[in-house]
Amino acid sequence: MSTLQTVILGAVAGFTIFVGLPMGRVRHQSKALKTFLNGVSAGILIFLLFDILEHATQPLEDAVRRDAWTHLVAVGLLYGAGFGVGLLGLLHVGRAWRRRPGASVGPGAMALAEADVRTEALRVGMSIAIGIGLHNFSEGLAIGQAATAGEVSLALLLVIGFALHNGTEGFGIVGPLAAAGERASWGWLLLAGVVGGGPTFLGTVVGTMFHSDLVFVAFLALAAGAILYVVGELFGAGRRLSWEITLWGVFAGFVLGLGTELVLIAAGA
Repeated sequence: MSTLQTVILGAVAGFTIFVGLPMGRVRHQSKALKTFLNGVSAGILIFLLFDILEHATQPLEDAVRRDAWTHLVAVGLLYGAGFGVGLLGLLHVGRAWRRRPGASVGPGAMALAEADVRTEALRVGMSIAIGIGLHNFSEGLAIGQAATAGEVSLALLLVIGFALHNGTEGFGIVGPLAAAGERASWGWLLLAGVVGGGPTFLGTVVGTMFHSDLVFVAFLALAAGAILYVVGELFGAGRRLSWEITLWGVFAGFVLGLGTELVLIAAGA
């Protein structure tokens, strides 16, 4: 497989995220559906969190087995620092975003409140896209590194599996918008898709150039911290809407994520 073919496949794997994003344009949704979609978003992210932490921890375990203590310290520091930056970084970004003056869409306090709700929904949605993007960069690295090592079948399998995962992640990004009853612009959806899916392409390009456990773990840890923060935000919104429906949505989202993973494993078998 040529480098150009690998990069094109990496782009395809990343931009399947646009499959679910048009849900952010749906106008009329019942409160129950909004709540359910918010929960589905959280469920997908929870599954991703487990998956990310499993892969991020693997290089640490391998270093222990090989008694490579210097490498273990380096990877461990990146693991902890990346997780902290991903988790606390979004906290401070969120605070800064909330301090921005809301653009009024009409007279009075009600208009300002409506603008705040929309701004918050867009902020959480874009935070999800950022967390997914960090994770997808590491997926791109895996595709590029597998192809460069001559493992063409593995690279193709990764492309198929990641494409399936990214197709569900689009729904996760627009979940907070659905919960708030907001309709995203096409421009916002395009930006969210590029932020969430584009890093798969970039990671594939980087992965064809070199292999590095340090880069791999750093981006996985960043993604894990960011996704944990966003899950907390989604749970907060779910409690305000309906905790029971939210948990059903979480269950459905988790099963959806697990199902795409099992498809990948079955294809590999």
